[in-house]
Amino acid sequence: MPAERRYSGGSSRTKGSELPKFQLVMIIHAHQPVGNFDSVLEVSYSQCYLPYVALLERHPAVRLGLHFSGFLLEWLDRVHPEYVGRLRALVERGQVEIVGGGFYEPILISIPREDRPRQLELLAGYVQEKFGTRPRGAWLTERVWEPSLPSSLAPAGVEYTLIDDNEFMSAGFDPQQLFGTYVAEDTGHVVKLIPGLKELRYLIPFREPQETIAFLKRAAEEHPGGFAAMGDDYEKFGGWPETYKSCYTDGWLERFYTAIEQNSDWLEMVPPGEAVDRAAPLGRADLPDASYVEMMEWALPTQARLRLQSVKAEFQARTDVQQFLRGSTWRGFLTKYSESNLLHKKMLHVSHKLRRLEKSRRRDEKFLRGRDDARRNLLRAQCNDAYWHGIFGGLYSPHLRTELWRALIRAESFADAALHRTAEYADVARLDFDADGREEVYFTSERYAALLKPSDGGTFAALDYRPAASPLINSIARRPESYHGHLQGGNTHGVITIDGQIRVKEEGLARWLQYDRWARNAFRVLIFSNQKTADDYARIALEEDPNVAGGDFRVIGADARNAVLVRAEDSEPWYTAKKFTFSHRADGGFEIACDVSLEHRGDFRASAQFGIETVFNFLAPDAPDRYFEFAGLRHPLRYSGVAGAPEIELIDHWQQVRVGITAAGARDFWISPIEAVSDSEGGFERVYQGSQILGVWAVEMEPRSTWTGRLVAAVSPSG
Repeated sequence: MPAERRYSGGSSRTKGSELPKFQLVMIIHAHQPVGNFDSVLEVSYSQCYLPYVALLERHPAVRLGLHFSGFLLEWLDRVHPEYVGRLRALVERGQVEIVGGGFYEPILISIPREDRPRQLELLAGYVQEKFGTRPRGAWLTERVWEPSLPSSLAPAGVEYTLIDDNEFMSAGFDPQQLFGTYVAEDTGHVVKLIPGLKELRYLIPFREPQETIAFLKRAAEEHPGGFAAMGDDYEKFGGWPETYKSCYTDGWLERFYTAIEQNSDWLEMVPPGEAVDRAAPLGRADLPDASYVEMMEWALPTQARLRLQSVKAEFQARTDVQQFLRGSTWRGFLTKYSESNLLHKKMLHVSHKLRRLEKSRRRDEKFLRGRDDARRNLLRAQCNDAYWHGIFGGLYSPHLRTELWRALIRAESFADAALHRTAEYADVARLDFDADGREEVYFTSERYAALLKPSDGGTFAALDYRPAASPLINSIARRPESYHGHLQGGNTHGVITIDGQIRVKEEGLARWLQYDRWARNAFRVLIFSNQKTADDYARIALEEDPNVAGGDFRVIGADARNAVLVRAEDSEPWYTAKKFTFSHRADGGFEIACDVSLEHRGDFRASAQFGIETVFNFLAPDAPDRYFEFAGLRHPLRYSGVAGAPEIELIDHWQQVRVGITAAGARDFWISPIEAVSDSEGGFERVYQGSQILGVWAVEMEPRSTWTGRLVAAVSPSG
C-alpha cells in the first residue's frame, strides 16, 4: 500500500514511513505542421528526434512522457520505421510513456465539439497499434485551455493533461502550490491537471544543468514527496537554432541526465501517468481561458501588445502583480488576423457539410470511401500552425496555409457533390460566412468556390479552383507587428529569436516594411490620380479613393451564376456598380468576369486613373515551374513592373493551374509582389505572399457621365 500522504501548501509528507523521492516530470512534445517540407522534417529528425532517443537509451533512469503528433508519427513510420521500433522498445521497458492528443495537432477549443473525439481517438488508436499501449494523457496543443475542455477530454478516455503555471497563478494560485496535480471539472467530467513550471522551461536546456538541479533541490526541501513538472517542445533539444551544438556537441543533455542520476538518492524522473497515480490531487482548480504567457501576448493586437510589454517592464520587480498581467486568449488571433478567421470559418463550414452527410442512407463503397477521405482531409485542415503567429512563422507561412486550404477544398468538393448528387451543379448562398456580422455571398459549383464580401469593396476574399484543389488568392495583408520596431529603429541586430539569440535572415529588411490599406482580396476597384505610377502602386502609395476601394456595396441581386452590387446611393463623387458573372470553360476551367460601371456625379470634368486589382498566390516566386507570361516572355512571380500587354497569364505547373487575365481597353497591367516581413524561430525574414495585379485605364469623364470597364480572370488546367 502506498504511504499515507498529507498535503499542505503544495507540500507532501509521509507519516510513519520514509519520505518518497522528489520527482521530476517531463512531457516532451514533438510536432511538425501539415504541409511542412520533407527536408525540414529530415533535419529535425537527424538533429533532434534521433539523437534524443539515442541519449535515452544510454540513460535508463531517465523516464518521461513523449508526445508525437499523428502527422509526425506517420512520417516517422514511413521514412524511419527503425526509429518507431526504438521508441517501442523504450515504452516496453517502462522508460517512456506515450502521451496522446489530437492526431493533427488542432487547438481543441477551436474545432467543433463533434470533431474533438475523432482527433483524440485517431491518435489514441494509432499509438495503441504502434506501441501496444493506449495513452492515458493528452497533450493540449500550445497548452491552450478553456474551462469546458474536461467534457471533451474525459469522455475520450483522457485522464490528465499539462497546463502552464501562469494559468494557475492568474486564477489566484501561489507558485508554491504547483508541485502536485489538481482536478478540473466541467458538467461532471473530470480531468487531472499537471502544472508545468515556466522556470524549468527557461532553465532547460539554456542554463547550466546544476542550476536546474539546484532549483529541484530547493523544491524537494519545500515540497517533500511532491514533483516539479515541465512540458515543452522536443525541437528545443536540437531543432532550434544553436541547440544541436549545445545539447549534443557540447553535451548539455548528457551532463544534465548524468546529474539526475548522480542525485538519485533524493531525486527521480517519472513519466506523467506514474506521477498522477502516486498521490491524490492537491485539490480543485477552476482555471480561466489561457495558454502560456508568450502565446497570450502574441494574440493581442499590435498596439495592445506594446502597451502590455510596457506595463510588464514597469512592474518587473513586482511578482505579486506579474501573475495577474496577461494578454488575450488564443481566439484573439481570429480577431487580429482576418486571414486566420477566414480559414477557420471555412473549416467550420466544411465540418458542418460533412456532418450533414452523416445522416445519409447511402452505403455504396465509393460514397463511404469518399466520405472517410473527406473526413480525414477535414481533420488535416484543423492542424493549428497556420491559424496563428508568434515566434514561429505560422500564419505567415504560405505553404502551411495552402496545405490546409487544399485539404478543405478536397473535403468540401466531395461534400457538395454528394449533397447535390449531380455531375454538374451551381449554387449560391447568402450568409455571414466569416462571422463578422456582415453578409457574404458564397458561390459554388463542381469547378469553383468563391466568397464575395460586399462590405469590403465588393471583393472576393477566397476563390478556389476545385479540380486542382487550388486556393487561388490565399494571400495575407501586410500589417504592423510589434517586432517591426527593431527594424524601423535601424537595429537589424535586435531581433531575439526563440533560443534567445539575435538574428535576421536578410539585411535591409526595413525597406519591406510597408502596410496594406485593404485585405488582399481580388477585384478591388482603385481610383487614383494621373500622377501616380507603377512604383507608387508597389509602395502602396496610390492614395486611392477609400469609399470605392473599401466601401460597403449593396447586393441587389444574386443567383448561382451572377451577382450585382452597387455602392450606397449617397456615394460621392463616384457612383460605382459591379456585376460578377461566372461561366464554365470547355477545358474544365471557369471564368469570372467583373464589369464595373462608374458614374461621375460631380459638376466638373474628371480625369483619373481607374484600376481593377486581382491578387493571386502561387507560393514559390523563384521556382521555374511557376511564372508570369506576357508579350511572349516569361517572368518570375516576384516580377515587379509594367506589363504593356492586353493579357497576362500566371502559370503554376505544380498545382496544374493557369490564370489568364484580360482587361479590354486597359492601358497596361501593373504588377507587384506582396512581400511581408515576419518573425520566425530563425529570425526576421521576408516572405512572398502572392502578387497584386492592377489592370489600369486612363479615364476622362464629363460631368454626369458614365464609364464602364471589364476585367476577366480565366482559370484552367495548366496543361
